[in-house]
Amino acid sequence: MSTVQQTLLKTDNFTTYLNRTGEGNEQAILFLHGSGPGVTALANWKYALKACSETYDCLAPDLFGFGQSSHPENLPKNRQGWMDCWVKQMMELLDNLGHKKVHVVGNSLGCSIALELLLEYPDRFDKVVLMGPGGTPNTKLSHELARAKGFYDNPSEKKLKQILSWFVYDEKKMAPEIEGLVASRFETAMRPEVRRSNDSIFSTAAVPVPVTALNRIVNSVLLVHGRDDRVCSVESSYYLLSHLPNAQLHVFGKCGHWTQIEHHESFNNLILNFFSSTI
Repeated sequence: MSTVQQTLLKTDNFTTYLNRTGEGNEQAILFLHGSGPGVTALANWKYALKACSETYDCLAPDLFGFGQSSHPENLPKNRQGWMDCWVKQMMELLDNLGHKKVHVVGNSLGCSIALELLLEYPDRFDKVVLMGPGGTPNTKLSHELARAKGFYDNPSEKKLKQILSWFVYDEKKMAPEIEGLVASRFETAMRPEVRRSNDSIFSTAAVPVPVTALNRIVNSVLLVHGRDDRVCSVESSYYLLSHLPNAQLHVFGKCGHWTQIEHHESFNNLILNFFSSTI
């Protein structure tokens, strides 16, 4: 398995902190992480980066306004403003790396960005995995997500640990995983520029993609969701399944919002089989 290479890559409008494995492989996968206090691409995709590196050039960037990538000096006024920045950042990144067409895997917020990329640049993307998507008209604003949004009201490592425990189905089983993330995520979350970006992003509301637009997405899409997801309910994936023409859905039982971590071996096998057209 490849060691994760970490670099700061400067493009016209962004400085992107990129986690990469499998450099030199012809086909590539772009991994888009979700949101939350102190989140980074590596925390979301550490298992997938290694599992997919034998066959694919695996690209997991910190999104603009997250982690060690650049942060806006002038904050976007709404969620679409942020979305436009993320789309531009990803296209500049792919152009810089010379990838004309890639697969894409999104997690939570990353799913919304993936859909925007498919609408804006359909010829640049092949197969798509949407894991734990939200932002649909039937996505329920859970109590867990509402509490996560209030992290900065009184931030502490204890509070962050509590929030992360809501992302999984079996808190006891996943305790070592959660413990391993708390310190680094808290340190990242407490950086002033990270907090400023987070406050801006969470003060904006997601704008669902219109059904007419979803109907026009012809890419082959694999929806993946934890049945017991308390952050973005599985109904969100059923909604997308009903409107994306070439979609299929895999639901994991005894699984929360972090399928790629809770069931990482099964998840990685699933997406590799999907990208290789064996399912």
